[in-house]
Amino acid sequence: MTDPLTRRLLAEFLGSAFLAAAVIGSGIAAANLSPGDTGLQLLENAAATAAGLFTIILMFGAISGAHFNPVVSLVDASFGGLSWRHAFAYIPVQIAGCVAGAITANAMFALAAISISDKHRASEAHLFAEVIATLGLLLVIFSLPRTRRGSLAAAAVGAYIGAAYFFTSSTSFANPAITVGRTFSDTFAGIAPASVLGFVVAQLIGGAIAIGVLRVLYPDVTPGEAAEVMLPHGERSTEPQASTHDERAPEPQVTTS
Repeated sequence: MTDPLTRRLLAEFLGSAFLAAAVIGSGIAAANLSPGDTGLQLLENAAATAAGLFTIILMFGAISGAHFNPVVSLVDASFGGLSWRHAFAYIPVQIAGCVAGAITANAMFALAAISISDKHRASEAHLFAEVIATLGLLLVIFSLPRTRRGSLAAAAVGAYIGAAYFFTSSTSFANPAITVGRTFSDTFAGIAPASVLGFVVAQLIGGAIAIGVLRVLYPDVTPGEAAEVMLPHGERSTEPQASTHDERAPEPQVTTS
């Protein structure tokens, strides 16, 4: 039988690859379909990314937690939902998956498999926007299991990222892995390598702030609740048949990076 960690790492790789392909591929398609109309291109890119993220979380969430994001993994580990060893195993796999997804997106549109972006994005406003985008994403992700609404994670995260494309000046990367992956596509969704370090630092700052805010808002958050980020996963989930949130908690009251 496949080792549980191997299954999680494969899920994180595939999910990260699909996420990058959705972001970059829809950006390429939008630029082709709506030339000269940046607003419409961004709307098409945001809508496809939000819908894709929703479905990708559903595909892989019960296996790995559907992090696809090093900051999510680090924050999850800080609350005890994921071991530090597994968190540090997730990170290179997430980055590799996003790079693979970028290359795949390029190939699907008959572009050079690897084309390094020259789109510089690291202005002060963009970096500040990345702090806010990452903070907001983490608040969405970690507040839901704490308030027994974990079943809404896929929809809520997709909706937040779709909205953040427009309310942040950076278009809400909020993810170091996707930031690195997007350097490999010189297209609508690309980012120049020189902008990556600033973005990643801003995202990590957003993650650190989120930890502090979450500890104030939910001071009694438990490792078991942290292990239900996105969907139940990790050492505190049943292996190999992971239970769903609805089987572990009462049906939540009705209330998408």
